[in-house]
Amino acid sequence: MKKILKAVMAVLVMIVPMALFSSSMEKLPHVVIVTTGGTVAMKLDEKSGALVPAVSGKDLIEAVPGLAKIATIETTEFCNIDSSQMTPKIWRDLSEKVDSILSREDVTGVVVTHGTDTMEEGVFFLQSTLKSKKTVAFVGAQRSASDLSADGPANIYDAVMTVVSPDSKGWGAVLVMGMYVNEARYVQKSHTTNPYTFMSGQYGYLGYVTNNKLMKFHDVAKTIKVDLPEKMAYVPLFTTFPGDNGSAIKHAVDDGAKGIAVAGLGAGNVSKEVFEAVKYALSKNVPVVIGTRVYEGGVYPMYGSEGGGSTLMKVGAVLSKDLALNKARMLLLLAVSNGLKGEEINKLFD
Repeated sequence: MKKILKAVMAVLVMIVPMALFSSSMEKLPHVVIVTTGGTVAMKLDEKSGALVPAVSGKDLIEAVPGLAKIATIETTEFCNIDSSQMTPKIWRDLSEKVDSILSREDVTGVVVTHGTDTMEEGVFFLQSTLKSKKTVAFVGAQRSASDLSADGPANIYDAVMTVVSPDSKGWGAVLVMGMYVNEARYVQKSHTTNPYTFMSGQYGYLGYVTNNKLMKFHDVAKTIKVDLPEKMAYVPLFTTFPGDNGSAIKHAVDDGAKGIAVAGLGAGNVSKEVFEAVKYALSKNVPVVIGTRVYEGGVYPMYGSEGGGSTLMKVGAVLSKDLALNKARMLLLLAVSNGLKGEEINKLFD
């Protein structure tokens, strides 16, 4: 009998630890990393002396130490391009792909690797169109995989840490770089090469990743949801300047633009000539959103002169308020692509 008991105990000694280990592995959240390219996936080409796409999704993950300890990782290669080549059509397809992944019960969240040039537009596009409420973290790098002290691996680790943290619940799509978590609505790229390029300005960061933990500062302030269009309309953006005669706006309208975004001066003011061009666009039923070329602050109906924000609003232009113009353009693009008009568009900017 004693021998039997010893045999049973020996088996239990072997099985219990294995069961516990298996159980702990099953408890790890599952994160899908969707790769789209960007500097994070580039290396220096010795022949040309320039950076080119060269790193696969698998290579990216293998370069991140400790990642397997916080989540089980699955990779999906969506595309591999410089983000200067991104288009609304690509983001539309990306949003559809990410939503499909998030609909799986086994998926905790998604990390999207993306070039930094247009990352702020990409994250805003997905935040505005995703149906799922799970967390999605956009991440990239300012230094390539060939550079000394590449920032990509640490950024990817922080992005995964963000999506698996219970504190990120309800955030939707966010941007994680340089240890900071930025809200899609307010994040802006502030430097062409510095790794700590993304900032949320006067609105502040959502959180900070340090010591293998997400430190939450506050929740997402505002999210606007629109349907994902089948086709994307053409909505150009123009930055006005002293002496602008408004001809570019008129040409865009005559060329078939479905909406116009204008970076005005100060709190949203334009010259008399540009004001006439805006009225021309509106007369052709082409909606116009007025933003500002200023980094912080908003666009408000303060000035009543010809071309002032108040006058522009009275003739039917939409003021971007606290939304940076590149994102105001994106919101207008989504609106007209969905067939929205007039007051329906105005409500999106309230």
